[in-house]
Amino acid sequence: MHDDFGDNLRLLCSYYKSTAEVCRRLGINRPQFNRYLNGVNRPSDSTMRRLCDFFGVEVHEILLPHGQFQRLIQVRPHQTERPALVPSQPDSLEQEYLARLSQVGQSGLDKYLGYYFEYYLSMAYPGSILRTLVCLEEHEGKTYYQRTERIRERPGSKPFHGVYRGMVQFLSDRIFLADYETLTNFEMTQTVLYPSFRNRVDRLTGLRIGVSGSGERVPCCTRVLYEYLGREVDRQRVLALCGLYACDDPVLDADIRAAIRNDIGPGEWHFRARF
Repeated sequence: MHDDFGDNLRLLCSYYKSTAEVCRRLGINRPQFNRYLNGVNRPSDSTMRRLCDFFGVEVHEILLPHGQFQRLIQVRPHQTERPALVPSQPDSLEQEYLARLSQVGQSGLDKYLGYYFEYYLSMAYPGSILRTLVCLEEHEGKTYYQRTERIRERPGSKPFHGVYRGMVQFLSDRIFLADYETLTNFEMTQTVLYPSFRNRVDRLTGLRIGVSGSGERVPCCTRVLYEYLGREVDRQRVLALCGLYACDDPVLDADIRAAIRNDIGPGEWHFRARF
């Protein structure tokens, strides 16, 4: 067995008063622990998990080459220094964050409630525009949304429906949407939109970041446009219009196709939304 594991374990122990203290806190026999340090024995899977949980590292990390592991540990807070981050109520920290967001990020969203067509260049089907249905609604003082994809990969095939759910915040004249995919829980997306400065909402533009649905799961960023449909729609009829479209399909307005084109202009250093 390579000595890296023993060297890595010895490095972790060096942040404590003594190896004896580590053994006492872990409840591991000192002679057995010495065999781990010397590379004579490898811990069982359950013991390895205990060691890693105690030192705050992952199993694959403690097996890294020693030089790489040393650099990793140098930039991390050590278990003996790390303050307790988990409060007595496990969900209170999350509730505190959400309550703070709700306090500062819900005002001004009422006029944006309703249904939208969402347009963007598909991450999973390069070269195609995806039109989805988005619904923003208020519930108990908070604004939530659902985004529904309807994709028919080839003519005559059964359409696939993907459903994303998330929360909406309005912070300093920008609309933030963060959601997760509900069927497989394999994906989250974030969208940032310009608001409408008119009384009547027509179209909203911005950027959307997520992971392509292809096997590569590549992080991607794309321009996006929301086209307002109204507070009430015939969902069945609207969903029938969702799906993949060619980039030059005349069914889609030319200005919509231009607004979501993913190009970078002269002198631009970043991928920016179009207002």
